Amino acid sequence: MVISQYDVFLVALAPTLGHEVKKSRPCAVISPNEMNQSLGTVIIAPMTTKSHAYPTRVPVTFARTAGWVMVDQIRAVDKRRLVKRLGKLEAKTIASIKSVIREMLVE
Repeated sequence: MVISQYDVFLVALAPTLGHEVKKSRPCAVISPNEMNQSLGTVIIAPMTTKSHAYPTRVPVTFARTAGWVMVDQIRAVDKRRLVKRLGKLEAKTIASIKSVIREMLVE
């Protein structure tokens, strides 16, 4: 399976603990293609339709559904958790995700 940065996959996230996002849900792949090709894991940011406007949540419309990319829930998952590819994020959403990551982890 080819996995590219900013593809959206349905990912089986369970089992989880505490406040971690649960169940199978769409997730944006944020790890770079070099990692996606070489490692057995990918870095994802889960997506949800139920949230509020937090600084670490990026608004998104995907598959005609409004929701949020939860950048504050970034995690590495084994590629075996990826169920199927659902599509790719739009350029404006990608730019917003990069901005939030930069603010959270770099600046």
